Amino acid sequence: MSEAPNDRDRPVDPADPAVAELITRGRIEVEGRLVDASNVTLFGSVELDGLQAEVVYKPVAGERPLWDFPDGTLAGREVATALIAQAAEIGHVPPTVLREGPFGDGMVQLWIDTDDTDELVDVVAPEDLPDGWRVVLRAADEDGDPLVVAHADRPGLRDLAILDVVVNNTDRKGGHILPGADGRIYGIDHGICLHSDPKLRTVLWGWTGEPLPDEALDKLRKLRWTLDRELGETLSAHLTAAEIAALAARTDALIATGVHPAPSGEWQAVPWPLF
Repeated sequence: MSEAPNDRDRPVDPADPAVAELITRGRIEVEGRLVDASNVTLFGSVELDGLQAEVVYKPVAGERPLWDFPDGTLAGREVATALIAQAAEIGHVPPTVLREGPFGDGMVQLWIDTDDTDELVDVVAPEDLPDGWRVVLRAADEDGDPLVVAHADRPGLRDLAILDVVVNNTDRKGGHILPGADGRIYGIDHGICLHSDPKLRTVLWGWTGEPLPDEALDKLRKLRWTLDRELGETLSAHLTAAEIAALAARTDALIATGVHPAPSGEWQAVPWPLF
């Protein structure tokens, strides 16, 4: 998602409160399909009262069935993850809603313009590892030469690592992390999150075993508080009671341990492909 096919003259700030109304009520015009996505993912524009922005639209009818997630629930999981991130201010997820579109109900999310010069996740030779980067795993290329999978060490990226644990993200690829042109780091593609069974797969393991920042713990306590109140009620439109209970349990565990968890060893901890 590096840049919109048809850039507009007036970029929209994702933090602008008017964006939610725009993507909820605006008229959607589909302009093309993102062919690399596993589910039907459409690019288009949305317009309301003279305000216009680019969006990604994923109709429920275009979701590919999965053996471990109920059919027709991926769009709702994307919305639920955005609601969780917003409520607790853990990581940046573009404004995301569930609404009717040209091909039926689906997820509509603000398109994020990116800074293509800003690398956040990479596979490099050990001697080429940027200063301060966190190594996730070590491997070798087809000739047996060593490689490392690593990511930058930045607060916005660390927040996404915490969000991945909270929402039980089973597919945090490097390509699902966007260095926004506005300087924020965004997480996208959260359709296979929030299962009640442990399924965490992410490329953001670089802080394993380290204490969570005090600010992150405060955000997790805020999340836990609102889960028992308005957020829990809102999420019930997208998740089962068991999935919400599992979300609360994961949040409780993070608060109790106060550290970034390590892979359990019971399943593959890193998604494939990596990007």
